[in-house]
Amino acid sequence: MSTYSASKTVALKQSAEEGAALSGRPPSLAVSLPSGGTGVFASLAWVGFGISCLWWPDIGDWPRTHQLAAAALVIAGAIFLASVAGNRLGRFNAGLQRRAPWLLASALFLTLWEVATAKFAWLPLPFFPPPQSIIEVYTDDLPKLLDSILASVKLQLGGYLIGATVGFLTGVSIGWSRSVGYWVHPVLRFIGPLPATAWLPIAFFTFPSSWSASTFLIALATGFPVTVLTWSGVASVSNAYYDVARTLGAKPFFLVRKVAIPAALPHVFVGLFMGLGSSFAVLVVAEMIGVKAGLGWYLQWAQGWAAYANMYAALIVMSLLCSGAITLLFRTRDRLLIWQKGVVKW
Repeated sequence: MSTYSASKTVALKQSAEEGAALSGRPPSLAVSLPSGGTGVFASLAWVGFGISCLWWPDIGDWPRTHQLAAAALVIAGAIFLASVAGNRLGRFNAGLQRRAPWLLASALFLTLWEVATAKFAWLPLPFFPPPQSIIEVYTDDLPKLLDSILASVKLQLGGYLIGATVGFLTGVSIGWSRSVGYWVHPVLRFIGPLPATAWLPIAFFTFPSSWSASTFLIALATGFPVTVLTWSGVASVSNAYYDVARTLGAKPFFLVRKVAIPAALPHVFVGLFMGLGSSFAVLVVAEMIGVKAGLGWYLQWAQGWAAYANMYAALIVMSLLCSGAITLLFRTRDRLLIWQKGVVKW
């Protein structure tokens, strides 16, 4: 069988070369980059970014330009060494090669950003600060930024956990009991379509502190999608599962805990993902209005002082926090739903 495949490959290659000769085109040559080729190009792009920081003079006073260039050259060297090392680095090299196109695109974007702001001011200042000004925020204003991050994480985590827990229990109750669904459905239809931020005046009037009111709003934004998706997951469990469990003597509590909830977990995690995005949006609005610390408060403070570099630095931190939370949730889902591998395409 292998001899036949080899002869077939040779024949196809010969016929392709004959066709190319008849058409007047040269035969095609198989050109392939080495395994670390994209990483080498990414390294060169980061070198170009470092050179762009030093080649032209800054049009403003940006004290972190040389440090930014040095950091870019260090990153370029690390990418180059990892690419040249190849398979000797094992999983690290595989991860690098997978992310090499993004490293290349990031370097090109930073180069364009640097040239368009700090070097030629194609984008108006101070609305579009250069990269080194954001680095300056992380070095000079780090204590205030860390305090804001800690306050936001505490507020976000508390509200999200409360909303996810209440939403999960409510969704299971609705999906399992018709009597509970009879009373809860109208409430969900009334509250669900309204954005959580619409409840700001009522929340700040009802709750004793801005912190508790913000926690309630975050929990409300999280709880609705978790409730609806959990309810949908429990309601869509096949009756055959319950029949088999009842045949073996299962009680109602066992059916809920061991049959309904595990089968509904894929829907539950979809609701958790949706609730996470909604809760972050409400977090920013709530911190801008009520609380005295947090990233939303920091954004408002930076906007009031026209410190746009601080504002962009806070937005980057918020993006990283949200991305990290989503990654953690994905890994939790993969661990709990390991039984789905081989049944569902991941």
